[in-house]
Amino acid sequence: MSRGSGRDQQSQEFRRVRSPRKGEIPGVVEQIMGHGKLKVRCADGKTRLCRIPGKMKKRIWIREGDVVLIKPWDFQSDEKADVIWRYTRTESNYLERRGFLKL
Repeated sequence: MSRGSGRDQQSQEFRRVRSPRKGEIPGVVEQIMGHGKLKVRCADGKTRLCRIPGKMKKRIWIREGDVVLIKPWDFQSDEKADVIWRYTRTESNYLERRGFLKL
């Protein structure tokens, strides 16, 4: 028995990719500002200052180059937003193939 993988080759896990809903925009993290704030280049061509909400702050680690889903604020919607989801590399490749990510 090999101790390396820890998982069978046949048992693969399939997850549905969360697609952007109304009012949500995918984007790529350009810079981490500190104190739970990020600079994100969005699919609509704008660069927004995004905030990581408290419920995501300790659970999900976000790095530069990650693809995230953001929800712009009701006011200052061209400048500020909240991060609501972080995509894995395979999920971001799927989004790019489907045309959601136009970067």
